[in-house]
Amino acid sequence: MSAAAAGFVAHGATHPAPLDIPALVGAAGWARLCPAIRRRFAPGHAADAPVYRGSLTLDRSAIGAVFALFSLILGGPLPLRRARDAPAEVRVREDGAGGVVWERWLQLAPGRAHCIRSTKRLGPDGALLECTEGGLGMVLAVFEAEGALVFESRAYFLDLFGGGLRIPLPALFTPGRCRVAHSAEDRSDRRFRFTMDMTHPLWGRCFHQTGVFEDPAPLPIAR
Repeated sequence: MSAAAAGFVAHGATHPAPLDIPALVGAAGWARLCPAIRRRFAPGHAADAPVYRGSLTLDRSAIGAVFALFSLILGGPLPLRRARDAPAEVRVREDGAGGVVWERWLQLAPGRAHCIRSTKRLGPDGALLECTEGGLGMVLAVFEAEGALVFESRAYFLDLFGGGLRIPLPALFTPGRCRVAHSAEDRSDRRFRFTMDMTHPLWGRCFHQTGVFEDPAPLPIAR
């Protein structure tokens, strides 16, 4: 059992430990990340409910559009529209059960905002999971690569009733491997780049998103 999973069990179901990304990354990889990224993903940082503002460029292939349409029955976690430098906000908060909720608000049309909401939490086996409101979930690996913090999908599943029963999805019926990287944008210690790619085993890259966001205020380095 990982250190993060052990902390979750030790605190019990009524007082779960905050999601511990550093423990999942490992001490060596965590130390290679820039201070701004370490602040952003330190345990308990979501207790202050920070809001990161910036812009996103979104692209998708024709096959990606098909996956986006099918995802509407699961709450629309995959944007259908393309956009360039669309205003965006990322709101982060704890869910009260040891997980962290990420809300991505995208201004894809005047007067209309699209919200994608997902929660990162530990599964019973200590694996990192990310689940959308509609029941689409991923098993994630998290690691440092060339100074960036990377979340990469290892499997997809459905949890339609929120009871923890995961129904595996074959890779061909998913938008493909999801890779999300957070990297430092400059030396300001507050601006960072978010990049997401979804690459299908047959159809290649289905989705690409990238944009620059800014920390709302300097935060102390917890670890």
